Amino acid sequence: MHARLSWLRGLAYVLCQDWQRADDIVQAAVTRVYVRWDQATAADYLDGYVRAVLVREFVKDRRSAWSRRVLLASQTPEVASRAQDYDAGLDLRGALARLPPRQRATLMLRFYCDLSVDQTAQALGCSPGTVKSQTAKGLRALRRWLEPAGPGAPVAGRTRPRSREGSDNG
Repeated sequence: MHARLSWLRGLAYVLCQDWQRADDIVQAAVTRVYVRWDQATAADYLDGYVRAVLVREFVKDRRSAWSRRVLLASQTPEVASRAQDYDAGLDLRGALARLPPRQRATLMLRFYCDLSVDQTAQALGCSPGTVKSQTAKGLRALRRWLEPAGPGAPVAGRTRPRSREGSDNG
């Protein structure tokens, strides 16, 4: 487990966008794996088993009353990205942070961890159909938030203020 902690911490950060919360999720996942070590060692692929526990801990954490009541920051902190286009990396991180936890976990497992639909379903404890629908909804939301701004269009990730129908401004 010690050799995989940095990998687990990175996965947890991709999910929650907060290093402190990522550490808490990793700690909870490692504890759960330790308590069920017999099951973990019986798994065909230990990394996959641990990854599934980590994702379930993230989803469980997001469902808890504490995470719904406490918001530590109003926006995701801007951190350096490895992408050449730093603004695009920040926009993507911001858009990912806006996704519901289940969609974010699904996209992370499908595209960041390169898991199949069936493997993702097993990791999340849901059906392949749920994985497909969560993936489609998450990608649709990301595309909507990240579409390039044309003339007069809102900046990516921001919504345009609603105009009042029938009001005369001129």
